[in-house]
Amino acid sequence: MKPFQHTRRALSVGAIAVAAIAAIGGTAALAEQKVVKIGITLPFTGADAEDATLIKNGAMIAFDEANAAGGVAGYTIIPVIYDNGTATAGQYDPAQAATNTKKLISDPQVVANIGPEMSGSGKAMSPILSAADMATITPSSTNPDITDPKMAGQFRPKGKAVYFRTVTTDAFQGPNMANYYKAKLHVKKVFILDDSGAYGVGLANAFENRAKQIGIEVLGHDQLDPKEADYTTALTKIKALNPDAIYFGGVAQAGVKLAKQAAETVPNMIKGGGDGVAGGSFLKGGGFPAIEGWYGTNAGPHLTESPEAANFVKAFQEKYHATPDDYSITAYDGAKVILAAVAEVAKSGKEMNRSNIRDAIQNSQVKTLQGTVAFDQNGDILDRTVSVFQYKHDDKYPADDITHQLKYLEPAPQS
Repeated sequence: MKPFQHTRRALSVGAIAVAAIAAIGGTAALAEQKVVKIGITLPFTGADAEDATLIKNGAMIAFDEANAAGGVAGYTIIPVIYDNGTATAGQYDPAQAATNTKKLISDPQVVANIGPEMSGSGKAMSPILSAADMATITPSSTNPDITDPKMAGQFRPKGKAVYFRTVTTDAFQGPNMANYYKAKLHVKKVFILDDSGAYGVGLANAFENRAKQIGIEVLGHDQLDPKEADYTTALTKIKALNPDAIYFGGVAQAGVKLAKQAAETVPNMIKGGGDGVAGGSFLKGGGFPAIEGWYGTNAGPHLTESPEAANFVKAFQEKYHATPDDYSITAYDGAKVILAAVAEVAKSGKEMNRSNIRDAIQNSQVKTLQGTVAFDQNGDILDRTVSVFQYKHDDKYPADDITHQLKYLEPAPQS
């Protein structure tokens, strides 16, 4: 897979608009068409670009399918794509995510959004979305604070849920992996690391709290600076303490360096993390043999090898010459939920606006590739499945083939 590289914050918006105009016969025809715009805000610059591209492409298949079928209730779907990553951050950038969200809400034809990928961006976006009463559906952001009713004053000050998920949260992802460490890997002592981001800290803390509850001894919990190049100090400390395992909460910028250096310092130690290490950015950035044996989770069911997803996977591979991951499918499913909301609002005769789309999403029960997607009053998906994977190099397939190099093991125990 080739990394997705862009030099502008706004990605392909002009090209998408031109393509839409051409498809329906020019500018005059566009003026006569009913149009719905849907944002896609993901970090295409920096360490998370590979995963962000897979997510974007999953959503785009849903939009392309809708337009190929004549639109949704007569509405042509136009995606508006922004890059939440910056070269300065080297990965996702919450400040850029906030800026992009303000751009989206400045256009009244934008009625909803797909994204973000990362919870740090989500924390910056959610209050802005709340003020505009515009829903976003994230296919991969898992920090529970954003949808916690106790934190509604901070993240949804207008009261109604605006941050919806097609994955579960770290309130389940972290603890369930702690259960897996004890029940399946027989870990008695663990050392925990995080990358200082909102996602990484929240995930690592959730893992730690559960580990202590079930009798795993936590020998320490340190924070890594994702911009630092050398984690020797932390790894030397871990080696001296001799835990059975390391658990890392974080994403690729720090995770890739950690994997490479841990392979040299503590090669035989059990290593694992959350969905920040179970993806294309970690696979491609870390590479084999450094990532061999690492465990990771997805905050949802494993989908890419399911019969229900076979046609999607085929279409994705043919269109993008790449292998989708599970979050490509949760992005596709999130897009399908938004499209169903557009259809519902059109059917009702109500105005096609953000508030009505938000209400339709809140009340939706949409059949998708992962089953029926429905949300609680906070925007969280009702399904709590967490899937466990392990990197095992298979030389029969390309080294960056996420489906065949990251082996699905089983769901993590929920208790």
